Amino acid sequence: MKKNHLMMAFAFAAMAAACTPGSKQLASGIDLANLDSTYLPGTDFYMFATGGWQKAHPLKAEYSRFGSFDVLQEDNNERLRSLIDSVSAQQNEKGSIEQKIADFYKSAMDSTNLNEHYWGALEEFLLCDGYQSSPEVTADWLKNVWPRMQRQGVPGLFGMYIGADEKDSKNNLVSIYQGGLTLGQKDYYVDQDPKTQEIRKAYRQYISDLCHLQGFSEKDAQRISDDVLRIETRLAVSSKSRTELRDPEANYNKLSYAELKEQFAGIDWDAYFSNFGMEGVKEVCLGQPVAIHEVEKVLKEETPEALQNLYLWHALDMASSFIDDKSRALNFNFYGKVMSGKEEDRPRWKRAVDAVGGGLGEALGQLYVAKYFPPEAKERMEKLVANLQVALGERIDVQDWMSDETKKVAHEKLDAFYVKVGYPNKWKDYSDLEIVADSYLRNVLAVGEWELKDMVKTKFNKPVDRDEWFMTPQTVNAYYNPTTNEICFPAGILQPPFFDMQADDAFNYGAIGVVIGHEMTHGFDDQGSKYDKTGNLVTWWSEEDTKRFEERIEVMRAFHDSIEVMPGLHANGSLTLGENMADHGGLMVAFQAFKNATKSHPLGVIDGFTPEQRFFLAYANVWGQNIRDEEIQKRVKSDPHQLGMWRVNGQLPHIDAWYDAFGISESDPMFVPKAERVTIW
Repeated sequence: MKKNHLMMAFAFAAMAAACTPGSKQLASGIDLANLDSTYLPGTDFYMFATGGWQKAHPLKAEYSRFGSFDVLQEDNNERLRSLIDSVSAQQNEKGSIEQKIADFYKSAMDSTNLNEHYWGALEEFLLCDGYQSSPEVTADWLKNVWPRMQRQGVPGLFGMYIGADEKDSKNNLVSIYQGGLTLGQKDYYVDQDPKTQEIRKAYRQYISDLCHLQGFSEKDAQRISDDVLRIETRLAVSSKSRTELRDPEANYNKLSYAELKEQFAGIDWDAYFSNFGMEGVKEVCLGQPVAIHEVEKVLKEETPEALQNLYLWHALDMASSFIDDKSRALNFNFYGKVMSGKEEDRPRWKRAVDAVGGGLGEALGQLYVAKYFPPEAKERMEKLVANLQVALGERIDVQDWMSDETKKVAHEKLDAFYVKVGYPNKWKDYSDLEIVADSYLRNVLAVGEWELKDMVKTKFNKPVDRDEWFMTPQTVNAYYNPTTNEICFPAGILQPPFFDMQADDAFNYGAIGVVIGHEMTHGFDDQGSKYDKTGNLVTWWSEEDTKRFEERIEVMRAFHDSIEVMPGLHANGSLTLGENMADHGGLMVAFQAFKNATKSHPLGVIDGFTPEQRFFLAYANVWGQNIRDEEIQKRVKSDPHQLGMWRVNGQLPHIDAWYDAFGISESDPMFVPKAERVTIW
């Protein structure tokens, strides 16, 4: 389980390294067709830079949002499919990663088997014959079937993972956190706006329809729906919001095992941990005590039949994507259409590739790296990261809100960054995972159980392995993890179209350079700044520095709160604060590194744009996208990243160099008076 404070910042970017100036004239990297000259830079820079791209890339029916990132992901999907096809076409030794990849993919692609023979695996999974026929049957199911489902990854009333102790970062700690919400967050259960009420109504119908499809009577399907909505709403009311979960101190509550059993006696913790093979629990971090106390009440006050209904629903919802097409269609209709506005499901092969990547991520990653990520690419990226570290150090030195002592400690943290590029130094061992060719659902459940066992085996009562990766090599993303003070750039993001070996430094620093700077400054944002160089959650800023810092980030929060993303719908400046700060920092640090890199070899005008203009155009083009209204509404509730348009128009008005590059003046609509701009980096 990935820790929920992993700051997976940019989510869209690319490969690589600064182009070394030489005798060869490098290109601008800017595709002029992406621009829309009907807009002026100071009126709407996002549309000026990406309007042409948006017209040329209308939303596909399978997407709720389609952007530059998705172009890269589409290319990556084709690469992964080619790799899987190649191993599927050969004779593979049983138990090899090639056999497991090939058979997992085959099980996902065999539509005939899925539609005609899925029921045996589903019945074996649910084991609900005699459903509610007697209290004895229900009691037996809760005692024997439900624990097995938990081992297979079915979500219950709360969650558990093993990860770094945030105040003793060298050692792992068992963590208990709020959960039990199929819709993911409390807003969908408690908000009363018309759109959210429509979603709840559709969710209720989805529960009833899927249960009825799988053989439950209409009466039982309705009863399951009623029980699920009631219990999940109870849990939601007691849960913290996404914004509240961003406070690491407030979500760190460490207890001895004896204290856990005493203070939360309504849960049988011995049975719970024993089910996962975790005898000998010493301490736990209980993230959200109020939510876990509500779990105790639910277990005490709800009937065994109601609890069985909830657990059955969680299991059935999870399984619906891995069985027959009718079940998948109901799943997509709710999550794809209602929640996100998509018009049609992705092709089966794309879903199958995702499943293999999700279940055998590092196995597939080994093949991906061998073919698509040469050693020289890793070397170039590491050099560029080093250049950005120098630039961030320079930005630290000139901040008037940091005291000299804080600057000293900030430099120590910067110097201690653990940089991961491309792929892990050691790969996961999948030898204990059995994959078959004839049952997609059984494979998914086997992966779930294997992942739990692997977590317990490698982390329970053991020190933290700093070489662990929280993303697979083929992932098109990047992250900063505060407890290991690491920045990670998987191979999947280190490739065209965002990095161009034929383009000059202006383009590459504006694209991948900002990505790197973004991840680095996560170590000093409103969350990352609370962790020291060793990854411990501890105060290392002076009280005066903290006050000055918070005054500056309040400007960022208020500015984004004021953005109306749709009529009547405003952005959430608190939820997106960390990512907005990292975008700001990434721009400031990357621009500094760009100026450093070109100081001895100034760049000229290409395609009618100065080097500085090309830097900001490259950044804006990373965020070119089209998006549906439903997806906008969903992301404003749940996504800590600002919408693509506002990662441009909400950031550049706070960058002085952007004003200079495009001659932005007080007469331009995007102009923000200098005294009102964010001044962090």
